[in-house]
Amino acid sequence: MRRQFSSYAIGALSLAALAFVPAQAADNAAIKEKAAVCSGCHGENGISQTENIPSLAGQPDQFIQWQLVFFRAGSRKNDQMQPIVEEITNEDIRNLGAYFSQLTPPKGPEDGDPDLSKKGAQVAAGRRCASCHTDSFAGTKGVARLAGQREEYLVKALRDYKAGQRVGGGVAAMADVAYHMSDEEITAVSHYLAHLK
Repeated sequence: MRRQFSSYAIGALSLAALAFVPAQAADNAAIKEKAAVCSGCHGENGISQTENIPSLAGQPDQFIQWQLVFFRAGSRKNDQMQPIVEEITNEDIRNLGAYFSQLTPPKGPEDGDPDLSKKGAQVAAGRRCASCHTDSFAGTKGVARLAGQREEYLVKALRDYKAGQRVGGGVAAMADVAYHMSDEEITAVSHYLAHLK
């Protein structure tokens, strides 16, 4: 527990240091070159075509920065991300956050199971997902955009939060919400959010 707290503290301090410097427009060639490394997994223009890899396009700037800091501090772990985050600077983190937040987010695919989406909408309302992720589920500040995200990735993320394998933001809200969700609820809400237009 102490080690986990230490990782959170390192991540929080790193992000606090980043917060005092405004993000740049991120339209220069160097940032596009850094972002091109991300496109190998996260897709062209930040829209993932790969199972269990999230789209980054349209994610809030601060949310992207938080995740990169968590990966770099080791409080969030991923074998593919680890060597990448070890090479990025605080300035890269700020610029990548700004860059991906300005890209057009993915559009949800056609919904082949509207009944499951209806159940998912009820789960989202019951779990008060919009209170953090906004009414349109577009996210804000350090809170993720969920609308149009890959469905199987949303399932994976919720299962990881439920199992305590993933950290959230400055509070443990996601772990608390996911812990009490059944697998059926996770499936339904993920389907609903992935298909939102």
